[in-house]
Amino acid sequence: MKNAVIGNNKQKANLIVLGAVPRLLYLLQQETSSTELRTECAVVLGSLAMGTENNVKSLLDCHIIPALLQGLLSPDLKFIEACLRCLRTIFISPVTPEDLLYTDATVISHLMALLSRSRYTQEYICQIFSHCCKLHHWHSCGFNSLPQPLLCANGPDHQTILFNHGAVQNIAHLLVSTSYKVRMQALKCFSVLAFENPQVSMTLVNVSVDGELLPQIFVKMLQRDKPIEMQLTSAKCLTSMCRAGAIRTDDPCIVLKTLPCLVRMCSKDRLLEERVEGAETLAYLIETDVELQRMASITDHLIVMLADYFKYPSSVSAITDIKRLDHDLKHAHELRQAAFKLYASLGANDEDIRKKIIETENMMDRIVNGLSESSIKVRLAAVRCLHSLSRSVQQLRTSFQDHAVWKPLMKVLQNAPNEILVVASSTLCNLLLEFSPSKEPILESGAIELLCSLTQSENLALRVNGIWALMNMAFQAEQKIKSDILRGLSTEQLFQLLSDSDVNVLMKTLGLLRNLLSTRPHIDHIMSTHGKQIMQAVTLILEGEHNIEVKEQTLCILANIADGTTAKELIMTNDDILQKIKYYMSHSNAKLQLAAMFCISNLIWNEEEGSQERQDKLRDMGVVDILHKLSQSSDPNLCDKAKTALQQYLA
Repeated sequence: MKNAVIGNNKQKANLIVLGAVPRLLYLLQQETSSTELRTECAVVLGSLAMGTENNVKSLLDCHIIPALLQGLLSPDLKFIEACLRCLRTIFISPVTPEDLLYTDATVISHLMALLSRSRYTQEYICQIFSHCCKLHHWHSCGFNSLPQPLLCANGPDHQTILFNHGAVQNIAHLLVSTSYKVRMQALKCFSVLAFENPQVSMTLVNVSVDGELLPQIFVKMLQRDKPIEMQLTSAKCLTSMCRAGAIRTDDPCIVLKTLPCLVRMCSKDRLLEERVEGAETLAYLIETDVELQRMASITDHLIVMLADYFKYPSSVSAITDIKRLDHDLKHAHELRQAAFKLYASLGANDEDIRKKIIETENMMDRIVNGLSESSIKVRLAAVRCLHSLSRSVQQLRTSFQDHAVWKPLMKVLQNAPNEILVVASSTLCNLLLEFSPSKEPILESGAIELLCSLTQSENLALRVNGIWALMNMAFQAEQKIKSDILRGLSTEQLFQLLSDSDVNVLMKTLGLLRNLLSTRPHIDHIMSTHGKQIMQAVTLILEGEHNIEVKEQTLCILANIADGTTAKELIMTNDDILQKIKYYMSHSNAKLQLAAMFCISNLIWNEEEGSQERQDKLRDMGVVDILHKLSQSSDPNLCDKAKTALQQYLA
């Protein structure tokens, strides 16, 4: 059987159909079977597992994993190795659920104990751990946001389980094994354990093997004379440790070793797979650090080098290259995704780098095409790249306008999964800033309705972006647009947003109200239709438990209302609000005092009709006494504002 199935998928499938698997498993588990026979059974099962994914499914259906794990309790090393090799092959398959390794709490500690038995047990067990250490994370916005751990049904995530079973200590010494395969599998294990895990990363920094700290060992493995696979994986380990805060971003091992190594991996003479992995890891390394972004952008002409990622598959003339074309096609979208991701990280903070990226051949066309790709990963990476570039005032006015980027972006927003929607709506916020020429056409294409619907999303990031974009849209807008926004949102939804538990949503909603209530005719018009509800909302917030920024923003909205011609009366006839303004004039926080003073100044301004009655009413409330006190304030702003207000009384 063994000889018949080696390298022959057809024969493997035949044997499975004929029912060989249950029979082999029976012999494997029989105490009466000789060790040689049980070992041969494990070998044949391992060979069957190396076939197609369907083969692996058939083996899983026959409950092969518990049988093999049971086999690990045998005293015979050859049999243990055969079971481990078969387990390794099964766990590498994408159809095998990783959680199967964690169903019995004793399995991990037994595997740790087997690590010292032979170089094969070391190689296979490390490989099993690497493949069964999935992060239970969701990314609300690619790796631009903090991942929220979602624990699997059976307790802590895989990294924590392995860490708690002493994985770091048990695997560290394997990095100096005489076997290349063992060193490599140990390294891969660490790259998975440390990813987005501060606990593991902080531990790794302080572990030493033969008197050498792990970061130094990783750096040695980065050297150019080491196999590419080893260079890449150790760069991944150092990257994860750096991102988790265990190694500083200005540490020489990052700046002089890891970053240059990853840039090298992006060059033309590397295999396509290596270029993908190199670019993605580099994007992750530099994503939040502007100095690393600047450094990467001037290393080895990286920005130009990445443009080459879009040239696959190259047109193939000779039919002999069919295999190559197939390979290139398979990797084409991975290359584009990696390039977009890296461009997004490079351009995240620096204007000059963004300019260089946009000036790279056909860059804007490539991004626009990327927005409508069939692969969701490429679409997400293209949107992320666009978002990064949209932080540039200069580019919004030029390249973004020349390529009418807003059109494909609006299309993406019509119907996309949440992770794309979050980045696309963030980009839209930037395109709606008042100096962006795209603002007008976006408005005309029905953006208000779209954004109002985003504010009702369950997803917090989408609610924030929806209201943020509306706030940008309302800034210095015409009255019609402001009315459309209020109509689109509905009073009910506005209250919903003002009572949102997230302070970002609340602040952006107040920002929107403040932008809506600017310029006199607009203030009077909006307050004549929505005055009652807006005053109610303002009262609610001033009475609630909110931070200084929220209250300050609310008082600024009141100051805007007080600047209206007819809207003033809504404040003057509301004794409750007047008492609140008076209270904040004497508050311990200067920002709130100042905001309350703006309200008072706008209410008592001499040149406006009815100012005398308003001044008298406020004097009777004791406002003038407070103004006298404030005119002696040590805060120059408050002092000036109080003196100016008192002059209105004297004039």
